Amino acid sequence: MNKIIPSVVLTIICVVASLLLVFAHDLTKENIDKQKELKFSSSVEALFGKTESKLVEGDFGDGIEAIAVTPDGKTAVQVTADGYSKGGINILVGIDENGSISGIEFVSLGETPGLGSKVRDIPTFREQFYGKKDSGEIQLDAVSGATFSSRGMESAVKKALDTYNNNKEAILNAGK
Repeated sequence: MNKIIPSVVLTIICVVASLLLVFAHDLTKENIDKQKELKFSSSVEALFGKTESKLVEGDFGDGIEAIAVTPDGKTAVQVTADGYSKGGINILVGIDENGSISGIEFVSLGETPGLGSKVRDIPTFREQFYGKKDSGEIQLDAVSGATFSSRGMESAVKKALDTYNNNKEAILNAGK
């Protein structure tokens, strides 16, 4: 009898804690989704200026978080890739109406401050990707001391460009 009571008490505590976690998740889920949407919209705005954009529905593969297209055919592809940290690079790659990379905005960066964060902090690093239309055109000039982060950026940009090129018609038609 004495051994059953602690088991029952622990079970009740676990059930109550689980219910509280579910309640907290349901309570905050909508706010978290809104914040993600606002961050995405502000990143699209940073790439293309004040414009409307429409999210493209579909599964575009591993690492592709979202794709948005503007009425004038500009596309933003949100990609998550591994740098030094697993999933540490989350960027938005802007592709203009001609299919060329026109900008890169960081949604989040979980790389080592002062080392891996150089891929965000050195503008010329990002600019080496601008104007490229095909992932085969990209020749990486890595940031010294941030090789893994540089390769992660290269991988993310290539993934965004390949996704755009392989799904161009579907993406652009979704924006109309």
